Amino acid sequence: MSVAVVTDSTAYLPAELVDELGIEVVPLYVVLTGRSGREGLDVGSAEVARTLAVRGQQVTTSRPTPGDFVAAYRRRLEAGADRIVSVHLSRELSGTWDAARTAANQVGEHIVTVVDGRTAAMGTGFAVLAAARAAAAGAGADEVAALAQGTADATSTLFVLDTLDHLRRGGRIGPAAAVLGTALAVRPVLHVQDGQIVVLEKVRTTSRAVARLVQRVVDLCGDRPVALAVHHLAAPARAEALADQLRERVPHLRELHVSELGAALGAHVGPGALGVVVAPGVDPAPGG
Repeated sequence: MSVAVVTDSTAYLPAELVDELGIEVVPLYVVLTGRSGREGLDVGSAEVARTLAVRGQQVTTSRPTPGDFVAAYRRRLEAGADRIVSVHLSRELSGTWDAARTAANQVGEHIVTVVDGRTAAMGTGFAVLAAARAAAAGAGADEVAALAQGTADATSTLFVLDTLDHLRRGGRIGPAAAVLGTALAVRPVLHVQDGQIVVLEKVRTTSRAVARLVQRVVDLCGDRPVALAVHHLAAPARAEALADQLRERVPHLRELHVSELGAALGAHVGPGALGVVVAPGVDPAPGG
């Protein structure tokens, strides 16, 4: 049995791994002043950052349509897949999972299994990679889906923002809304918990927030093998500096990716955002 893995564009997977593992990526839509387009294809991160930097300018997003997913599933089936595992960002943050479920009903639930990763960015991405690697090794659909869910459940996604305004306007802030009243006085460290954005702690300055982010990540990693992803929007130098700190302080780092957030999530976190995803790592095989 051949299993294909599908995800959405908010997983922000390295392009070379998408190609190597044959992952199908369905883009979200991004709406800017006067036009809209597909994330990563028609609208890029730089354009979103430029738009958000202008006072009064807004960027909004919308989920892929069920038809987009039906087309993606049929492409994979026509290419030879017997089953499909479709892994997506939290349903609490987007209607993408719901659109994928609707498409799965049309194609056949016995053919398509849809997984709600309950996370975002490379929190979803690491789950997708685990699923795609298992599928490439010959695992069945149930095992691939279970591994995707288990990996997503074991990830931690933490981030700091220059402002909470973009999250507030996009309606994604959820339980983190409690800090809005003092948003000008704090730089909260946030994380994704049970699919929602939650405040971990409140810090007075951006530099302290980043320092606490690093310490939180180091504590989460402990002595186990881990994979990390560092995300940013329009802050490449800060992201590389953060990655360098983690390389020095995480003893059993097996994999690290540094990437800019795409337009769909970038629209909600704003320029200057920094994030880290912690996922279970895999030790190399003996002699490998």
